Amino acid sequence: MTNAVNWFEIPANNYERAKKFYETILGAIITDHPMPGHGNYGVFSYNAESNCVGGAIIKADDYKPSTEGSLVYLNGSDDLSVALARVEPAGGKIIMPKTDIQENGFIAHFIDTEGNKVALHSME
Repeated sequence: MTNAVNWFEIPANNYERAKKFYETILGAIITDHPMPGHGNYGVFSYNAESNCVGGAIIKADDYKPSTEGSLVYLNGSDDLSVALARVEPAGGKIIMPKTDIQENGFIAHFIDTEGNKVALHSME
């Protein structure tokens, strides 16, 4: 096993709002992949050929945003302070500021526009 996680999905109540939020904070492109009969689906940029973990945002009846349960750590790039500084202007709320976790880098937690608790990680 190369990665403990292969894929993640972040629920959205408002797909377009969630897509704009994540594109804004991560400076990334989310590609629409409509799922007929299942709702809206947008895939975060990732390199499938290098066995990287990928994920998506999804609006579907059986997906509900939550602050409880599993916590997804998104790549905060070189310094998560950059993405973290975009969270509140984009409509989210920081609930744990950038925190030093010693030799493992830095983490921060936030609530996105949909009500999900999500995290960022970087080495700086």
